[in-house]
Amino acid sequence: MLNVKRYVILLIMLLISASLYANEPVEFVWPHNAKAAVSLSYDDALASQLDHAIPALGRYKFNASFYLVMSASTVASRLNDWRHVAALGHELGNHSLSHGCSKSLPNRDWVADFVDLDTRSPQALRHELEIANAFLFAIDGKSTRTFTVPCGDTMAGGKDYLTEVSPLFMAVKGQGVNDDSEVVYMPSEVSGETLINYVKAGAEQGQLVSIVFHGIGGDYLSVSSEAHEQLLQFLAAHPQEYWVDTFQNIMRYKQHAIAAANNQ
Repeated sequence: MLNVKRYVILLIMLLISASLYANEPVEFVWPHNAKAAVSLSYDDALASQLDHAIPALGRYKFNASFYLVMSASTVASRLNDWRHVAALGHELGNHSLSHGCSKSLPNRDWVADFVDLDTRSPQALRHELEIANAFLFAIDGKSTRTFTVPCGDTMAGGKDYLTEVSPLFMAVKGQGVNDDSEVVYMPSEVSGETLINYVKAGAEQGQLVSIVFHGIGGDYLSVSSEAHEQLLQFLAAHPQEYWVDTFQNIMRYKQHAIAAANNQ
């Protein structure tokens, strides 16, 4: 009986140890031995992104991710421009049909009743995101997609809807891959120096620095064109430290690197 107890205790200890080890971040190397990956993304399909962000990114040959709200007037009125964005190598991501958010949270009086997540179900959200994916396919002809959660709200009808919708995407911004190594910033009205410090500090905290822009030199939650340009200049001057690419490309690389490390 004593030997059986010892065996059971040993087995429990091994299981606990294996569980802890499984949750540890897997170490790997970014392309060109970069210190961190940087994902530049732009939410809500805003005109200032087409007018200011796209030309600036082109000057530094950076590819970025643009998360479209499919009901935004700019999607229909500038459809050919968005097709051109995809043709340049940028990613078009899913940011839902109608940008639903939770109205019950503080300072959410602006949320319309018909997009209030408090009154919707995870299944309804999945259906909406499936339609948004179909619309995006009609724009760029691609079937693999990533998702950025509107307002950062993951509850619909009091239930976590990410579990329901995650199978539609190869990655969800802010959710990481098997660990918490993604650092997400959403800047507004900040200087170029502040943006650069975001990147430096984020690189010290985690392996992936995600900067989520909205307006560039206009629209709302705006960052000036000058500040945006200063950040791009800094990143271009330090390619050995920061690998800049689309969120989808970064996550694909990370998923493959983790899989390879786990199979060694």
